[in-house]
Parts: sequence; C-alpha cells; structure tokens
Amino acid sequence: MESDETASAPITGRCYCGATTITATAPPTAIAYCHCVDCRRSSGAPVAAFAGFDEAAVTFSPNDGQSLSVTPGVERTFCASCGSPLAGRYDYLPGQVYIGLGLLDQADELPPQLHAHASQRLRWLHIDDDLPRVDATSRTHLRDPAG
Repeated sequence: MESDETASAPITGRCYCGATTITATAPPTAIAYCHCVDCRRSSGAPVAAFAGFDEAAVTFSPNDGQSLSVTPGVERTFCASCGSPLAGRYDYLPGQVYIGLGLLDQADELPPQLHAHASQRLRWLHIDDDLPRVDATSRTHLRDPAG
C-alpha cells in the first residue's frame, strides 16, 4: 500500500491556504476512489480519492476546521479560512478519518486500492486501471483492504 518512505515518515498535508496542517503518524489503513454523489459534491471533483487513517494517528493543526453533516451518519470538516475539505468521518467506520489525497504531500506514494460506488461513476469518466470496482460503499474493503 505504501512505500518504505511513507511507512516510516509522517504523512503531511495542508489545506489550500495553509491555515490547517495535517500530520499522520501511521500509514493509511485504506486508500480508495469514491464515485458517490455525496463525495463528488463535497469535493467538487468528478471522483474523490481519499486515504483512511486510524483517527488517533492524525493531527489537524490548529484544529480540524468547521464541521458539516448533511447526510445522516456522515460528518465532513472544512478549513474555516479557505473552505478546503479536510476530513470525513462515518458512523459505520468508528475511530477512522478519511482525508482527500489532494491535501497530502505524499499523495504520489499513496495509490488507490479500489473504486467505491462504481455504479455512480460519471459516464464520461474512465480511469484505466485493474482495481476492484464496488457498486456500493467500500466499508468492508476499508476495514480489510485485502477484502
């Protein structure tokens, strides 16, 4: 899932304006694309790509921003200064936090492992890879990436 470098060094990142920084002291538990409408709307992108971490391993400084919950059981946080999406937390995945790969300095070393909600993919979007496609939530795969 990660290179030797990302396995030993902290994973770092920041929001667009730099007001919020992110440090993860453990490697991601999972890395995935998500094609669901909720993730597309919250990210503003045609597909979201994120890394899931054990929440205890992640620090947001000075804090994890402003919280918004539109979908029941889903909390998303955004930078209070620039509005960048910072994190997602899901009731069905307690103790985990999901961070968009675009925020992370080591994103090139963190390739996704699967496509979630593949049936909601925009028709014109084609990502040429051999990754598994899941037509629903990837929660099972996120808990056990070998799934």
